[in-house]
Amino acid sequence: MNYIDTLQNQVQGMAQGFVAVLPNLVIALIVLIITWLVAKFATGIADRLIGNTSMRPSLKKLVETLVKLAIWLIGILIAAAVAIPGFTPAGAIAGLGIGAVAIGFAFQDIFENFLAGVLIMLREKMRIGDVIEVEGIIGRVENITLRETHLRQMSNELTIMPNAMIFKSPVKILTDDERARTEIIVGVDYTADLDQSEQVLRSAVEGLDGIDMEKGVEVYAIEFGGSSINFKIRFWSGSKPRDGWQARHLAIKSIKKALDNAGIGIPFPIVTNMFPDALRVEQKTVGKFSNEG
Repeated sequence: MNYIDTLQNQVQGMAQGFVAVLPNLVIALIVLIITWLVAKFATGIADRLIGNTSMRPSLKKLVETLVKLAIWLIGILIAAAVAIPGFTPAGAIAGLGIGAVAIGFAFQDIFENFLAGVLIMLREKMRIGDVIEVEGIIGRVENITLRETHLRQMSNELTIMPNAMIFKSPVKILTDDERARTEIIVGVDYTADLDQSEQVLRSAVEGLDGIDMEKGVEVYAIEFGGSSINFKIRFWSGSKPRDGWQARHLAIKSIKKALDNAGIGIPFPIVTNMFPDALRVEQKTVGKFSNEG
């Protein structure tokens, strides 16, 4: 048996077959180019149609992606039918059915993130622009794709998180409402008049910039501390982290100034291992006040 002649015949047959299907490959390539143009044109039309609606940005992206995906799927099937003799959509579906299990295991993470991305885009909560906290990461949602979500952290770092992680994890949406509540703990001397202290603390916070006075300011005496009686001050400000920090900053400065002007001290916490004698004195003082009722 002449192996060289057999190999030459095989190569010649392959070359002749390639030349025979070359026109079909050119037509298939043209079909793909037309598909790209049609997908781009259809995406632009979909963007204009839903651009002026009140639809959420994430949902708009989902509609555009599905339109593009449907057009590309049709275009690829047509190109495959032209390039491969005997190819039919029914045969492709049958082939996918045979290999569905293998494909499912191989691309499990991709399919999971894809489905999670679709569900995230469909639900009303967590829109683009929201500040969220998930898995200990706080950031603003910059973009949601079918596979991943882009979070811009407060330090300006970009974190790309798989959609499946966000969908399966508890997500705290910090900007779901326009207002968020801030709490500050302040301790005053045991010798201070509590009614006066409450009024001073309330007056110090009321009227500050960024404080929502419609919801008011709440002041509560909450506990007997190691060296002070502690008050909790609660007020409402903007829900963005910067709004909360700014409101807390102004409130702390105003509280410190108001307490100083009223002659009400803010005691230092007692550290047991550094000041054991001071701890005993403080314990006696507390006992004295307790005995007096």
